[in-house]
Amino acid sequence: MKEAIVQPNLHVDIVDSPIPVPKDNEVVIKVVVSGSNPKDWKRPVMLNVTMNSGDDMAGVVHQVGRNVHEFKPGDRVAEYAIAHAHTTFHIPNQTSFEEASTIPLAAMTAALGLYQRLQGLPLPWHPATRSTPLIIYGAASAVGAYAIRLAQLSNIHPLICVAGRGIPFVRTLVSREKGDVIVDYREGETKLIEKLKSVVKAAGGKVEYAFDAISEHGSFTNICEVLDQETGQITLVLPGKDFSAIPKSIRRSTTYVGSVHSSGGTKERGDADFGFVMFRFFGRGLQEGWFRGHPHEVVPGGLAGVEGALRDLKEGKASAVKYVFRLEDTDGVERYRTN
Repeated sequence: MKEAIVQPNLHVDIVDSPIPVPKDNEVVIKVVVSGSNPKDWKRPVMLNVTMNSGDDMAGVVHQVGRNVHEFKPGDRVAEYAIAHAHTTFHIPNQTSFEEASTIPLAAMTAALGLYQRLQGLPLPWHPATRSTPLIIYGAASAVGAYAIRLAQLSNIHPLICVAGRGIPFVRTLVSREKGDVIVDYREGETKLIEKLKSVVKAAGGKVEYAFDAISEHGSFTNICEVLDQETGQITLVLPGKDFSAIPKSIRRSTTYVGSVHSSGGTKERGDADFGFVMFRFFGRGLQEGWFRGHPHEVVPGGLAGVEGALRDLKEGKASAVKYVFRLEDTDGVERYRTN
């Protein structure tokens, strides 16, 4: 099989690797489309390591471990990172592999942040019955957009969405009639904070929840200017960053999607169980039409296009879109057939 190996300078080597053999609770997937995320360039660069940094995939089951009974060879599935059975979910026929490949990491990051890290937000099957203001910073990013979609299912409003170039896309996600607002960060920090304070005042004067899908460039300090200083909670998505500027009175957490694969401590096991349930919730939503993937752009050349896409991600050229790669467009990879 072909594999894209990313170096710290973002040069990508395409190598031949053996097809893995699944462990008892794993699934081997023949990848048809792979999706990309900002962390795909950040990890090799920041850790100074050479690695396969891709995680999102959509394809068909090739082989299953002996304890796997939910999936069989030939099933259309999507998954995050290594193919643990509990983080794999079925793709309905009406959902393309391209769309499905945009879902796993970003949607699960949003779900973990909203429901496992921020304490007190209602799950979609127990929607809110009262006003529950929520700040989503980076609302046009894939993680931010999925946070909006899930918040809508949970009837969490008003949503205070911070975005820039992707504002036209965010407008298609929010519910103005329920008080949702969009704030443009491009007018500068001072103007942004002024607008946030005005919006919070209109929302009742108190906001206790914030999902920071950016977690850098001053995003969390801007949020803390308006987040309740006694009962406020903020979750962030970049591990290893210096968040000491966040007041100690504000409850701070970091959302790391890899925790859905863990089974060590109580918290990690809870995340794994949550991941199992939520991925199947996504699959059901795709089947019934009330959940969907993120806007995407197919990068020409398959894996040969990974290097350019990662550089574009690093330079901030992607807005309200995810780059995806069809493996069959890679030299030396046979075309995927449905029969």
